[in-house]
Amino acid sequence: MEPETNDVHEPDAAVSVRDLSRRFGDFVAVDGIGFDVPPGEVFGFLGPNGAGKSTTIRMLCGVLAPTSGRGSVAGYDIRREAEKIKAHIGYMSQTFSLYEDLTVEENVDFFAGVFRLPRARKKARKAWVLEMAGLVPHRGALTGTLPAGWKQRLALGCAVLHEPQVLFLDEPTSGVDPISRRRFWDLIYALSESGVTVFVTTHYLDEAEYCDRLGLIYRGRLIALGSPSGLKAEREGGAVLEVTCPRAQEAVEAVEGSPAVREAALFGRGLHVAAEDEARAEASIRQALSSRGIEVERIERVTPSLEDVFVSLIESHDAAAGRGGEARA
Repeated sequence: MEPETNDVHEPDAAVSVRDLSRRFGDFVAVDGIGFDVPPGEVFGFLGPNGAGKSTTIRMLCGVLAPTSGRGSVAGYDIRREAEKIKAHIGYMSQTFSLYEDLTVEENVDFFAGVFRLPRARKKARKAWVLEMAGLVPHRGALTGTLPAGWKQRLALGCAVLHEPQVLFLDEPTSGVDPISRRRFWDLIYALSESGVTVFVTTHYLDEAEYCDRLGLIYRGRLIALGSPSGLKAEREGGAVLEVTCPRAQEAVEAVEGSPAVREAALFGRGLHVAAEDEARAEASIRQALSSRGIEVERIERVTPSLEDVFVSLIESHDAAAGRGGEARA
């Protein structure tokens, strides 16, 4: 499913992109993508390593000039007004961009200086960051000694000290425990409700469910765009069977050749199999695995997950392009 790119630029969008491309010599990192993100939306940008996520974000943040196409962030042109964009966005990476040899308070002071906050505004925003991160009693602690969840909230606070219109989060919850991840998303929702647009990349597909809409980029092209529920609804034709068995990698290879199977992929300690006819597929799966001496522990129809949707979209894209294999590194 290739999303249609509307040629009409949306003037009220927080992020608006049309036919955006970036080449590095003969290599096409981003290939003619287009989408709009309205103010206050939590937009998830997903794709395997090498798909073009980071290159796209660098263009949107005004760090890298596009080869062709156009776009705007917070109302500013990504080609002509890159410096203005930088003043109206926040950015947080998975490494948190903090100085670990500085105290909590010194980190906040440093970023307040980077954003050139007036003294009165700095005082109010600093108090907000320390309260939001739960670090008021630890303001004098070295940042490097903090637990990962606290560092994460501190980094978020530093990224939004200047109250940006658009916040870019690049794999912000990588390496953080599940409870801290959930709390972090509560903060994201609070920012979104206050009107901040949040543009987030994540490799946690369960986390992608938290986004208002998702864009899937693969081999530099945007191959899906929609809400999590909408994307799953569009791929609900047929059935998804969860197969629990040993030697899962070998099982995938055995099942993929069956004419009753549309797609098969590793999932946990077993596999998920997409098929048009559930009964035919189950019989075919059992036969294929039996021929390899693989004992089937369980076959059960399940609701398609986002992982099923994305695997299906990528497989379909590769089939249409006449190629297979993984995304480029």
